Amino acid sequence: MSNSSFITQFLLLAFADTRELQLVHFWLFLGIYLAALLGNGLILTAIACDHRLHTPMYFFLLNLSVLDIGCTSTTLPKSMANSLWDTRDISYVGCATQLFFFLFFITAEFSLLTIMAYDRYVAICKPLHYGTLLGSRACVHMAAAAWGSVFLYALLHTVSTFSIPLCQGNVLDQFFCEIPQILKLSCSHSYVREAGLIVVSVCLGLGCFLFIVVSYVEIFRAVLRIPSGQGQHKAFSMCLPHLAVVSLFLSTGFFAHLKPPSISSPSLDLVVSVLYSVLPPAVNPFLYSMRNQELKEAIRRLTVWTFFKSDKFTTFPHQ
Repeated sequence: MSNSSFITQFLLLAFADTRELQLVHFWLFLGIYLAALLGNGLILTAIACDHRLHTPMYFFLLNLSVLDIGCTSTTLPKSMANSLWDTRDISYVGCATQLFFFLFFITAEFSLLTIMAYDRYVAICKPLHYGTLLGSRACVHMAAAAWGSVFLYALLHTVSTFSIPLCQGNVLDQFFCEIPQILKLSCSHSYVREAGLIVVSVCLGLGCFLFIVVSYVEIFRAVLRIPSGQGQHKAFSMCLPHLAVVSLFLSTGFFAHLKPPSISSPSLDLVVSVLYSVLPPAVNPFLYSMRNQELKEAIRRLTVWTFFKSDKFTTFPHQ
């Protein structure tokens, strides 16, 4: 196969060779997918329905839940279908589409986590200016800017990646379409342009990472100056879920792409790719609801209203 014009499909990495393990993989991914849909769906619905959660912090959390659902829906269904039907193929257009949406959702999530760090910084370090700096219009503008810029970013990367001639076959060492795996199939020296885009992306990512780190340094300095223990506990409760989500997102992503080649192996690479692409979107709802009493109470009221349809248990508007 000497030119990418002859490629009509790619072969994804299979999780197992035996039928029994393929079915185990299908049911495992189905459980993770349903957990991600349920957790993020509950958070999304609770925030949308409970007027007391219509604040900047929960507005950004609602956006994060939408992105988590999109991220898992981009990779898991195709992988589950391949295991269920004992296939490995994905069409050329399907691979490009999957790459675009995965880039879009994963990058938008990082951008949104950066904005949420700013939200926590303003709430704790500049509480008197919170309403001015993070009004409803400002929040919508920040979210729209993140979604719009990331859309262009993902489109640029996808077009650049699939404009590269591919001379090394069509087998991807990954269970979904990913830029590094596609670049491995490229002709020599033909990926310089895309490599330049990746360098720019790394620089932008490091900038967001440094912004988050500096924000939390200032946040912890402000929290430690709070005289009352109750005030410190409330401030930490506001920040720790976001910090846990950021830590999980970055640690799995960094390890997946920056681990030493000496410890690399096909099985380890596969496990790590699942950790950074599947685990964070599925776990985020539990991390955010674990210490957030307002959110847990809203989810409880939503659950009671859903199963019992009783107005006395809920304060949702227009009931």
